[in-house]
Amino acid sequence: MRTLFKSIFQKLGLDLNRHDSTKVRIDVAETPHGKRAAILKENSIDLVLDVGAHKGWYSADLRAFGYTGRIISFEPQLAPFQELEERSRNDPLWEVSRKALGDVDETATLHVSGSPESSSLLDILPAHTDALPDSRVIGKEEISVSRLDTVFDQYCNPDNRVFLKMDVQGFEKKILAGAGGCLDRILGIQMEMSLKPLYEGEALFHELYNELLGKGFRLVWTEPGFRNEGSGELLQLDGIFLK
Repeated sequence: MRTLFKSIFQKLGLDLNRHDSTKVRIDVAETPHGKRAAILKENSIDLVLDVGAHKGWYSADLRAFGYTGRIISFEPQLAPFQELEERSRNDPLWEVSRKALGDVDETATLHVSGSPESSSLLDILPAHTDALPDSRVIGKEEISVSRLDTVFDQYCNPDNRVFLKMDVQGFEKKILAGAGGCLDRILGIQMEMSLKPLYEGEALFHELYNELLGKGFRLVWTEPGFRNEGSGELLQLDGIFLK
């Protein structure tokens, strides 16, 4: 177990060594992963909808930091989905679905980025490729898109305490629009939000914040995300909202 935690912390740029007094001691509860785990525990969350799961690292981190409830991961892009499927294979409470969520049930074209985590149903704007040149589009994939309202009862029981995580590259508002019938059954939401336009037509932080505020959610935690390393400008952050 210590080896597992050490591996995770090394990916976070942290160090578990205790013998060197010059090193900063890390309290796991104060890491982003620890904060998320604490929020889920404090709110008795027993079902996480991991939308935009990519290769499954978010859900793997939930497990490593103590979350034992069900997980449903949605990822439409073939190559990451195959790795996600393999990562979840031995976890009976972790299901995966190869689809995106949005505001309509349809087949759509995914713009595949050279940096796969930047792939989106929306066009990638220069502010994104300037900050990360590898994010330029290198291909396209036809994918399945469903409204959350359409699939919610397939995965969620009436007594589940549901947490919705979105890492969907500008498609957050579309997902919320497709969740009008089930949003009142969701207790918490985590989503990545842009501070300036990175994808054509995306809603920015202030729009998403105000929309969730109007739906009875409050912002309880933020994490810095994607930045332009050259200028130091923060371009995206993650926010956790609770009812």
